[in-house]
Amino acid sequence: MTVFALIIINKAGGLIYNRTFHEGGLNKISTNDYLVLAGTFHGVHAITARLNPIPPPGTNRNSVSSAGTMMRPEPPSGLEVLESENFRLQCFTTLTGIKFLLFTDTTQTNVDLTMRRVYEMYTDYVMKNPFYQLEMPVRCDMFDRKLLSYIREINNR
Repeated sequence: MTVFALIIINKAGGLIYNRTFHEGGLNKISTNDYLVLAGTFHGVHAITARLNPIPPPGTNRNSVSSAGTMMRPEPPSGLEVLESENFRLQCFTTLTGIKFLLFTDTTQTNVDLTMRRVYEMYTDYVMKNPFYQLEMPVRCDMFDRKLLSYIREINNR
């Protein structure tokens, strides 16, 4: 089981972080290809978020809780998982619109937990860094070190 790479995309669709963890996994692509991948995924994600089934006539989009009060429906999430025969791409979108794309082996388990832990590291080491500016490329040594250590632990299991 292997984690191959991580890409972080800002809410405008710009690439702000990319890191490859396993050299023998995915084919090497250029920085320009990563930029194109980020922009393309951002567009596809936006389109798939709008592809929301229309409820049958006479039903309400809102759901009712067990207490009988109306609850707000979950917003459409867009593309979350893309799986091929060689890799799996999992997307985690934050409430602020940042997208974390994790490329893993198709047999990788607990990808949701891995994504949550990566997001926690991002909030701890990038967002709490007083020198980091929102929407700009991530340049934080502590984040890089902690992330690499965590992914090595996963890849060596």
